[in-house]
Amino acid sequence: MEIGNGKEGEISRRRFMVLAGGTISAISLGGMPLAGSNHGMAMDFSESKCGEEGRAGKKVLVAYASQYGSTSGVADAIGKELCRRGAAVDVCRVKNVGELNEYRGVVVGSAIYRGKWLPEAVEFVQRNRGVLRQVPVGYFLVCMSMLDPSEESRRKALAYLDPVLKAESHIQPLKVGIFAGALNYSNLSLPMKAIMKLKGAPEGDFRRWDTIKAWATGLHEIHGLDEKATSS
Repeated sequence: MEIGNGKEGEISRRRFMVLAGGTISAISLGGMPLAGSNHGMAMDFSESKCGEEGRAGKKVLVAYASQYGSTSGVADAIGKELCRRGAAVDVCRVKNVGELNEYRGVVVGSAIYRGKWLPEAVEFVQRNRGVLRQVPVGYFLVCMSMLDPSEESRRKALAYLDPVLKAESHIQPLKVGIFAGALNYSNLSLPMKAIMKLKGAPEGDFRRWDTIKAWATGLHEIHGLDEKATSS
């Protein structure tokens, strides 16, 4: 239907501005959709097991929520680094995790949308609060706000965790990772793609793997991993 300059056209334009405004607000809050994987820009939600089974006191879970795959790649990199440090590690999407009783420590991460962790990550923490209060826990988040790794950007990104920290105040993460993500326009809807281009959002993979691995290496403070282990 052709939209003219009458009332119908005004309503349509108004609807577009409301939708666009809401999307742009989400982006400004760190809700930029993420994309990519550990091996390029294709969407990938990896799950894996690594390390020696039966290592008493050293089995770790890395659970994540990802919308387009960027956070999956970060979780995978964390899991692999923990394996190099001597842990047996399961990397799983939060929706596929069963019981937590076998884990010595848990790392939970999520992409940021509308200035918050994805709902399934929050629900995971709430559902498992009993166990998470008793084991060392680390949190991480992935957002495009960290394209500029300044202290101001870090402060704003940390605020994205406030809702879950306040809701589950008895679970205090001993370590928090804040990482940049990736953006692939081919994974976005046409309206979202248009808005992202209007905002001048750069396309590409901005995850800093050295930073992610260094953060994971430091998790020996949480999970009691061998500090003398070397990555190869």
